[in-house]
Amino acid sequence: MIELRNISKTYLRNTANAVNALQNISLTIPENSFVVVIGSNGSGKSTLLNALAGTVRVDEGNILIRGKDITSLKDYRRSKWVARIFQNPLMGTSPELTVLENFRLASLRTESKKFHIGTGEKFRKSVKEKILMLDLGLENKLDQPMGTLSGGQRQALTLLMAVMPADNGLDEPRILLMDEPTAALDPRAAELVLKMAEKIIRGYNLTVVFVTHQIKDALHYGNRIICMDQGKIVQDLEQERKSGLTLNEVYQWFE
Repeated sequence: MIELRNISKTYLRNTANAVNALQNISLTIPENSFVVVIGSNGSGKSTLLNALAGTVRVDEGNILIRGKDITSLKDYRRSKWVARIFQNPLMGTSPELTVLENFRLASLRTESKKFHIGTGEKFRKSVKEKILMLDLGLENKLDQPMGTLSGGQRQALTLLMAVMPADNGLDEPRILLMDEPTAALDPRAAELVLKMAEKIIRGYNLTVVFVTHQIKDALHYGNRIICMDQGKIVQDLEQERKSGLTLNEVYQWFE
């Protein structure tokens, strides 16, 4: 379970250009939920995700995961519970390294100073088994540089790398933050990535917070829709309340 207790974040505090990105947000997200966050530019969506990931430190309030207060934890310390996918596939991978080497880096994500390459046969077999679930034929491209793959293929692999267990035996992530993961992709690749994401989410029993501008995706994938405006939650609809919504009704929230 994720709990946000009265969190607030102001950029450029105590200046004439201060921006209230988050204003006293309280939110409880049960495990295995698929929460979609929508809103116009500057509404606070990305700041909310960054606060959960630990890349932005909130000014006030607390963030808890499974009852543990993680408000002061650095992002790499949170990575044993929290995984993240960015808009740009380039941000989630190292293009000059092979697919296998990228997976090895992902397995070491909770390490702050140490690095061991360790891409032996046991690790290769484990990675290949994971990639097989995508059914994209990528399990035969482990020695191919990541940068030679398409954006959709890279984003699908990034999803897998984000949720794979850490090498030091820590718990695998149970929370997946998706920050407009299809924004940089063409429609066909975007559809592929979302289908792969759905498969991975089910396979790993993940709790998902998905930021998107695509209202159709919000209505299709989420069992809960949260609409933000000026750093506040202005709509919070559960599955049964959103099931009859039309696109026009959702667009009215932005007027």
